[in-house]
Amino acid sequence: MTAAAELRTVWALMRRALNEIVRVPGAAIPGVLAPAIFLLGLTSVFGNLTLLPGFTTTSFMSFLLPVSLMQGAGFTGAATGVNLARDIELGWFDRLAVAPPARSALLAGLVLSASMRALIPMTFLLIVGFSFGVHFPGIDGLLLAILLPAGFAAVAASWGITLALRFRTQSAAPLMQAGIFMAVLFTASYAPLALLTGWLHTVATYNPVRFIIDAARQGFVGHFEWSTTVQGVLALAGLMVVMVALALRGLRHAND
Repeated sequence: MTAAAELRTVWALMRRALNEIVRVPGAAIPGVLAPAIFLLGLTSVFGNLTLLPGFTTTSFMSFLLPVSLMQGAGFTGAATGVNLARDIELGWFDRLAVAPPARSALLAGLVLSASMRALIPMTFLLIVGFSFGVHFPGIDGLLLAILLPAGFAAVAASWGITLALRFRTQSAAPLMQAGIFMAVLFTASYAPLALLTGWLHTVATYNPVRFIIDAARQGFVGHFEWSTTVQGVLALAGLMVVMVALALRGLRHAND
């Protein structure tokens, strides 16, 4: 197929995923409400953690909002794998798999649709956060807080697609969501890295998602720094390369 035809395939798959939100808007509610509940609930319970010596801000919600953005994007991305598992069970994916478009075009359509749909929970969370006094991060910080979670949604979508192709059933949905939840949880999500101890400090130190959160947190907490931004972008790129490679491998062997 020509490049133009491949691009039309990508757009058709993106449009199909977006149409699902219009036709079944209730399906987007969990990905919107869950991170918002975490944001408000954890701020109410643990808001005074900012009084600890060494905490990097006086606003716990400002510290936590980028984490909620990552959760919302991650849950939305993982839902792409759930939807693919549904299509596999219904037989629609089998017809797609024997179509002329390259596997890379099919994957691009699925992954990019996740990044676009992730804008819905992120917009809602930003509105909630700013309504409760979250510090405005500046234009550069706001762009990072949108683009990095949107990229993480693509990583989560690739993870979900890999599992959907492996298990071929919606029963794998908890594994898709849990994997993303733990990837975000086991970082410096609720306290600065310097305040973490024991095994959590060790895991958070080497968890690549930590660098993405640190980069997205700029402006909300502290100032914009190129070194932190570069680390976050590189961590996101590394995760994307690995997850996309696994998902593409699964697509290529889908009919074996």
